[in-house]
Amino acid sequence: MIGLAALLLLAGKGRIAGYSGIIAGFFFSGGQRWRAAFLIGTILGAAVTIQGFHLQISQLTLSPSLLLAGFLVGLGARLANGCTSGHGICGIGRFSVRSLIATGLFMFSGMLVVAFVH
Repeated sequence: MIGLAALLLLAGKGRIAGYSGIIAGFFFSGGQRWRAAFLIGTILGAAVTIQGFHLQISQLTLSPSLLLAGFLVGLGARLANGCTSGHGICGIGRFSVRSLIATGLFMFSGMLVVAFVH
């Protein structure tokens, strides 16, 4: 479904469905309507999925460390010219060499962390 949404956005608007770019564009540049629709659609899609499959979601308590983590993830996504979903789904789908390298580095870093933690 995510890949289909990315394809439809690319074919319909000529835009890439990378979340960091959509969110940054929503707050800092024009074209808020389609970005707002995309973000609202994501939230509604998650809500429909939760209700449809009767999923149990635990409550999340905001804390300073959680807010800092979110900020650092957003900063890293902007510095990397895209988030993992943007590079992994949209970039590789467009045969972007930069996205292929970035996704490989994301995967390698994740495997490295798992190897050290376990």
